[in-house]
Amino acid sequence: MPALDDQPHVTSIPAADATAALAHFEALLAFETDCWDVHEDLTTGRAAFVLLDVRSPDLFAAGHVPGAVNLPHRRITERNLGAFPADTTFVVYCAGPHCNGADKAAVRLAGLGRPVKKMIGGITGWLDEGFTLATS
Repeated sequence: MPALDDQPHVTSIPAADATAALAHFEALLAFETDCWDVHEDLTTGRAAFVLLDVRSPDLFAAGHVPGAVNLPHRRITERNLGAFPADTTFVVYCAGPHCNGADKAAVRLAGLGRPVKKMIGGITGWLDEGFTLATS
């Protein structure tokens, strides 16, 4: 029997079968989008969503994705969403992969029956793609 250190790391647990993998990754795309796709939709005028920056107003003012609306995750309530039709899709983001503010915002939006996706990477991902931030 080979020593544990001699086992391959990646394939020591076999990959899922293709049917399970397809279901998993299709479902994942229903919950997440990336910075590139958000940028493309915003710059081409095809954005069929409202982009929510769920960080604090101070962080938003220091730099945010152009076109984003600031609504900190703790302030997501039905009253504060009143200006948006019930079927509005929201895309939420926060500081980056080390921050769970976007997840908290997604929970609040979904709990209010609102369609939501998370922009993976947040501000960190946006900057990593070479995109610029707006300030206010």
